Amino acid sequence: MITASDKGAAGEREDLSGPAVSEMLTKQGYQVEHRVLLPDDEELLYREMVRLADEEAVDVIFTTGGTGLSKRDRTPEATLRAAHRNVPGIAEAIRVHSLSITPRAMLSRGVSVMRGQTLIINLPGSPKAVRECLEYILPSLEHGILIMKGLDGECGKTEKLC
Repeated sequence: MITASDKGAAGEREDLSGPAVSEMLTKQGYQVEHRVLLPDDEELLYREMVRLADEEAVDVIFTTGGTGLSKRDRTPEATLRAAHRNVPGIAEAIRVHSLSITPRAMLSRGVSVMRGQTLIINLPGSPKAVRECLEYILPSLEHGILIMKGLDGECGKTEKLC
């Protein structure tokens, strides 16, 4: 779980989206391995994604924040740099669902990719939007993780999510 926020990393704003993700995942029976708050710095975000995927071998890295149109919003660029394979359907589903709630969802640049056997999914920065998006994608996510891991047909929430 990576939150991208200049103000959060500087201690000027409390991060509420990261805890929202952790709370939802834990309630669904997933294990949250790591939570980090970084500034909106493409290189730092990229390095942390690579570290979590390659060294920690987490199944999913959720990011929050940094997906908008401001000059500092670089989470999608960091995610694409870390990618081995694109998984556009997740980000597309998030946008379609979000558009049913607010037309501003069209401004999201979030992406979803794979690095090795780790999914990386960009979520919005607001706690409300994070909850709405996770609520929508979580029912299908377990199946995708099992397929990615070559465990299609097996059940159980043993995934390590980050």
